[in-house]
Amino acid sequence: MLNRRLFTSAGALAAATLAVPRLHAQTKLEKTKVSIAVGGKAAFYYLPLTISEQLGYFKAEGLDVEISDFAGGARALQAVVGGSADVCSGAFEHTINLQAKNQAFQCFVLQGRAPQIAVGVSTKAMPNYKTLTDLKGKKIGVSAPGSSTNMVANLVLSRGGMKASDVSYIGVGVAAGALTALRSGQIDAISNTDPVMTMLEQKGDVKIISDTRTLKGTQEVFGGLMPAACLYASADYIQKNPNTCQALANAIVHGLKWLQTAGPGDIIKTVPEAYLLGDRALYLASFDKVRESIATDGIVPAEGPKTALAAIASFDTSVKADKIDIAKLYTNEFARRAKDRFKA
Repeated sequence: MLNRRLFTSAGALAAATLAVPRLHAQTKLEKTKVSIAVGGKAAFYYLPLTISEQLGYFKAEGLDVEISDFAGGARALQAVVGGSADVCSGAFEHTINLQAKNQAFQCFVLQGRAPQIAVGVSTKAMPNYKTLTDLKGKKIGVSAPGSSTNMVANLVLSRGGMKASDVSYIGVGVAAGALTALRSGQIDAISNTDPVMTMLEQKGDVKIISDTRTLKGTQEVFGGLMPAACLYASADYIQKNPNTCQALANAIVHGLKWLQTAGPGDIIKTVPEAYLLGDRALYLASFDKVRESIATDGIVPAEGPKTALAAIASFDTSVKADKIDIAKLYTNEFARRAKDRFKA
């Protein structure tokens, strides 16, 4: 359980949100063309983004969205910070890391309420694995260095008294390349999302040692609800483009609403064929495993940001919990309006 005493300020305990400008009476969008950067779009972690895109929900909101897919969340973050993308579909904890570097970025609609990341050791490379210390000096595959998969691996290692510098991290993506890297022996262990982890698990390629693909597993690893995938942008962008951000939130929440009742056949018909990684049955088995971790209404739970901050501060010395203003990490204003509109 993470130490809750990190949070001493009453302000941090409030589920306050940063004030956002009132939407104009008319719904004229400040920008109709929006570029979204994402790291590993084929992962279930970003399924709501894919669903909203494939079903035309962005277009229905008057948006012309261009989605650029990067190898991992850290690369997508760089695109947004560098100005080559407007919005990032990325991990909530990036807003914390950015604020720690005095950069104001804010989540404005949630896609996932659990990280959906599992850590496993290769049954071939490490058949005699017993404890976390066995990973010392080993190569761990992550989607990309600095990404959410890297963060979860760091947290798991810290629980075993180890540091990130005790292992080597290798970027392997979140698709076929990750499967190949593990099976060919390029890496000894892996921290990744589904469908990759279920595919490795069901073929006996890995032994799972930590799992946040379910709400129960997330509670065990993080000690509480952990906001995961979200859309975030600079506070400046959100202030200047409230109608555009509302349209983006509407599209995502519309997708979340669809996912609440979608059957396996609906998912298969909607996602691109390449996402199935050549095995429909295993893809659907993966979906069943992570389904409950997908957000239902786009709203960040009140306790979630505190859990995320405690997790990061527990192993990242550059993040000082008492210096982070939790209220500025997210706003639920847009998601609440979208929830009301779509009855999500």
